[in-house]
Amino acid sequence: MNRTRILRAAGLCATCAALALATPGFSQPPGKGPPPGKGKGAGKDEAFAADRAAFHYLLENREHIRRTVKDTKTGVETVTESAKPEVAKKLQEHVAAMHARVTSGTGLHYRDPLFAELFKHADKIVMKVEKTEKGVKVVETSDDTYVAELIRAHARVVSKFIENGFDEVHKNHPLPERPGVKKP
Repeated sequence: MNRTRILRAAGLCATCAALALATPGFSQPPGKGPPPGKGKGAGKDEAFAADRAAFHYLLENREHIRRTVKDTKTGVETVTESAKPEVAKKLQEHVAAMHARVTSGTGLHYRDPLFAELFKHADKIVMKVEKTEKGVKVVETSDDTYVAELIRAHARVVSKFIENGFDEVHKNHPLPERPGVKKP
């Protein structure tokens, strides 16, 4: 896979992951959790349908998205962009919606352990969003080392969303190990 495709995949994945984090029951495979729109918090989540539509649009246009992810000591710095103005605008809208979900703690995609855990710790995440000419730059950090690992894992999954599309969204993603806690 060439570098441009990887970067595109990473950008969409971050975007998709953010959406998936914010939408209960988002893109559920049959028989896996509640039906779309019926998951945790969905009853009062008026933004759910719009967020899901934006996420699906971005997945359908992932070949037009490029993304870079830079790990930092406390999280990640991502730039997700598109040369297509309509895709760039949708990226900006989507990331703004995901920022609002992190800020409010109104998560989504709870059937995926990584997303459920990330939103469980939303109060420990600092997310700074800056529009660019062709998309967005996001700096996501936490003073909690475990939450910083969750942020990094989420960024990698969003990149996989861009690379693999809907097939990746239907997968569950493992949690990073907690510092100082060994698995049995």
